[in-house]
Amino acid sequence: MIQTDITTRSALVTGASSGIGAATAHRLTTEGWRVFAVARRAEKLESLAEQEGIIPLICDVTDPEQVDAALAEVTAAGGIDTLINNAGGALGMDSVADGHAEDWRWMYEVNVLGPLNMIRAFIPMLRAHGEGTILNVTSTAALDPYEGGAGYNAAKFGEHALTGALRLEEAEHNIRVIEVLPGMVHTEEFSAKRLRGDAAAAEAVYRGVKKPLVAEDIAEVIATAVTLPHHVNLDQVVVRPVAQAAQHKVIRED
Repeated sequence: MIQTDITTRSALVTGASSGIGAATAHRLTTEGWRVFAVARRAEKLESLAEQEGIIPLICDVTDPEQVDAALAEVTAAGGIDTLINNAGGALGMDSVADGHAEDWRWMYEVNVLGPLNMIRAFIPMLRAHGEGTILNVTSTAALDPYEGGAGYNAAKFGEHALTGALRLEEAEHNIRVIEVLPGMVHTEEFSAKRLRGDAAAAEAVYRGVKKPLVAEDIAEVIATAVTLPHHVNLDQVVVRPVAQAAQHKVIRED
């Protein structure tokens, strides 16, 4: 049986090199947590390594061998009680008729197979702990399809369904399964990557929105959800800025 150190709350956060992942790693350490910050890019993890309580791990969550290596490192360091699957992303704004299969494949791999790899690797540790938590960061794109978003919608619908099934399957092991579904969040990389580096187009996504959410807002929600008493489960938390009344309705000022 895998043993974990239950005296200190410990989490693993994927996609921790920037945006919501980095903000979550920072936020949890302010509560005294030990955080394993996982990302693909070593240079992006360097600044996180400087913060007390954060242990950087280079790992591509879509690569099962790298995930197994990360599991070995975490196990040797005392284990975790909380897994936060934040790594994900969107690529392109094509219609279904013009969809690029390679873009859809990448979105499925990072948003669905990535969490699957992490859950399969770490779930024995979380079961052994006795009060494990898995939190998946999906998106409001998992709830409402929109034009130009079909590939991302499909991937996040998939992660949303995975999360719901997991909650049913793991209740008997006392594993708490939480889903946080952010709406419009202004982060430095998400829209830029989706729009293939077109900075002007990326900025236009948020133009006129007085107060879009920022990464720290989502990190606050995540920290609240995982620090509640373990018997309290926030099944689904939809988080939007007030200006985004729905996926299709955003209030923009001139």
